Amino acid sequence: EELKAALRKASQVFAENRDHVLKKLPYLASYRKKAQEAKAWAREHREELLKQLKESIESLGGYFYFAKTKQEALKIIGDIVGSNKKVIKSKSMTTEELDLNEYLERLNNIVIETDLGERIIQLRKERPSHNVVPAVHLSKERIAELFSSHMGEHLPADATALTRAARKMLRKDFMEADVGISGANAIAAETGTIFIVTNEGNARFVTNAPPVHIVVAGIEKIVRTVEDGFAISMVLPPYGTGQMVTSYISLITGPSRTADIELTTVLGVHGPLELHVVIVDNGRSAMANDPVLYEAFYCIRCGSCYNSCPVYQNVGAAFGHRYFAAIGAIWTYYTAGPEEAAKIAYQCLQCGLCTQVCPMELHQSEMVKNLRGKLVQQGYIPPPIKQLVETAEETGSIFGKRES
Repeated sequence: EELKAALRKASQVFAENRDHVLKKLPYLASYRKKAQEAKAWAREHREELLKQLKESIESLGGYFYFAKTKQEALKIIGDIVGSNKKVIKSKSMTTEELDLNEYLERLNNIVIETDLGERIIQLRKERPSHNVVPAVHLSKERIAELFSSHMGEHLPADATALTRAARKMLRKDFMEADVGISGANAIAAETGTIFIVTNEGNARFVTNAPPVHIVVAGIEKIVRTVEDGFAISMVLPPYGTGQMVTSYISLITGPSRTADIELTTVLGVHGPLELHVVIVDNGRSAMANDPVLYEAFYCIRCGSCYNSCPVYQNVGAAFGHRYFAAIGAIWTYYTAGPEEAAKIAYQCLQCGLCTQVCPMELHQSEMVKNLRGKLVQQGYIPPPIKQLVETAEETGSIFGKRES
């Protein structure tokens, strides 16, 4: 009941904030259209954009990598990080998909999440329950108990006090880190510009303080131009958190540099010496090529659909794997396989509420219906349904034989 109450409260607040702010943003429709067009164009020109992005990143003095699979991505990132390092991270669903933290820890690295919600979840040794607010299912009382235990001092169940404690706790880690790992909300291939949309300010430390910055992003984050990236960055806040715009929209184009001494360009001034961009496929190309499910490639991870989903509001992260709700079923099918996807797909009510609030106008119910067909063909049927089918085949009725 505590979980349900927390999820419903969050969903209601986000939905109310979204509806309120959308009334103030009549021009947002043009950004939505631009974002939709940008994503559609990028899907059809993936190979071209990958090549262009590689050239842009390398021309800026950065390093570009393409990982076809999860295992390749982990190997690449592990080779860059090495062992016995302190790694700080800003929020990234792609790294959750890769189980990156666990992999780096097996290499004897210390990995610290710096987003407040992600840090709470990490300390509890749990998985995020929402891609925008990872600890949405936890009360302030539970968080106070957690922080008090971790910091060795009593902290009140007060949001401001707990936030200040997290600030104090993480500040030293920011300054001591060897590597910073971030995701990206969009990447402009034309210029190699990385967009990171945040509220807390932690991503700026992660991407600026350590000597090495690693960006981990799926191929779906690549768009053609900076203008395309801005369109996505403007659509995300109203639909994700109900804000007109987030506190920070960071644009990173190559490692830090200066040419103040005899116009000689030197990389690594106050920002990182090295920028590594790791682009991950891990099933995304197959998704993009599917005649029906390709729409899922356009998802911008705003989480608006979660806030309208009756199933998610009742069971939370149980309606997902690394990605949640109806859209998460599609993503799970391609990034984690049909067995995990089947656990999600059959929970969807196909009510269509998600499509009504989706800024990209994705037809999620239709995609889930199509996905179920694929799963049935591959033999992935939930045990209760499978039992009903077997009973009907044996007896001619789903209720079985009647006793005489």
